[in-house]
Amino acid sequence: MPTDTSPTLLITGGAGFIGSHLTTELLQHGYRVRTLDNLIPRVHGPERQRPGHLDPRAELLVGDIRDPQRVQEALEGVDSVIHLAAVVGERSSMYQIEKYMSVNTAGTAVLLEALLDHPVERLIVASSSAVYGEGLYCSYNGTTYPKIRRSTGQVAKGDWEPRSPDGEVIYPLPTPETKEVSPLSVYAISKYDQEEMCRMIGESYGIPTAILRLFSVYGPHQGYANPYSGMLTEYASRLLQGLPVHLFEDGYQQRDFVSVYDVARAFRLALEAPGARGETFNIGSGRPYTFRTVTDRFAAITGRQDLSPTVTGTSRVGDIRHCIADISRARETLGYEPKITLEAGLLDLTAWVEAEITERQKVPAPLEVPKPSRLRV
Repeated sequence: MPTDTSPTLLITGGAGFIGSHLTTELLQHGYRVRTLDNLIPRVHGPERQRPGHLDPRAELLVGDIRDPQRVQEALEGVDSVIHLAAVVGERSSMYQIEKYMSVNTAGTAVLLEALLDHPVERLIVASSSAVYGEGLYCSYNGTTYPKIRRSTGQVAKGDWEPRSPDGEVIYPLPTPETKEVSPLSVYAISKYDQEEMCRMIGESYGIPTAILRLFSVYGPHQGYANPYSGMLTEYASRLLQGLPVHLFEDGYQQRDFVSVYDVARAFRLALEAPGARGETFNIGSGRPYTFRTVTDRFAAITGRQDLSPTVTGTSRVGDIRHCIADISRARETLGYEPKITLEAGLLDLTAWVEAEITERQKVPAPLEVPKPSRLRV
């Protein structure tokens, strides 16, 4: 339990999906937590009330990351900062350009300026695997391709797999932090902006800084429209309501799905590990899964194997084909090891979605889904 002498952490965006889980993780390990969040109506409702899933022991300041005065107030008496505040989503960033650059890039600039007057012991920044664009690939003969893009014409023909410059089909490898970045969306550019600004200011002003590149995070309290999960919340919701899942392209895209509980622990480890300073870490499960595999497992959990997914055969702007995390550096430096299996994580997510449907949509007879024990580790 936190005490009067416990370190105080500020989490920007702390009332959101990842932030609320991280808040509980830190409180359980003896930290005092203050959160700064603007409680946007799209996520928290028009009343912008404190969310029920935010640990009541945490202090909540309502304010925008772009408000210098509010950020200065939030930093008073703070020992370290975990910066999560951001607008997320690759596809919507392609037509809401000003919004993404304002919140993610300019908002981070406001925070960094405030830190010049409020030095902290550590700054941990949430980035995204989106900065890589496509993951790392190789050919049959072992040639690696660190910077691959699918052409518009190729995708339009339904030729989904990335190819080498010679037209050869290539195959995904675990992507290390050393891979050259290749942002394919405004969102990805804004996240890389955050990385570079925080890294530069951290080095220039002696603020120990670490960057966590998060892969496809999923878990309870994730909004239906939140794109971090690759729509896993929506998949569970549709199947529970007797509706088929929609799969883009052919459904064989590979992602690294990581539980929010593992992600919360990774942030705490980055806060505590002496070797984290100045480093960038991939945070994922280290295992590839296709969207078809995930859909099949949801169907088994909900008992809706009769509902075959609808394969659209269409792509979306900003989408990539494959990206899987190489988590070796996080293992070695942070002592990070994923503990939540995909099966346990999907079961937990489905149970939460079922409860949400029952409460918010008043489904009269929800399907029976086994309720797992809490997955906190």
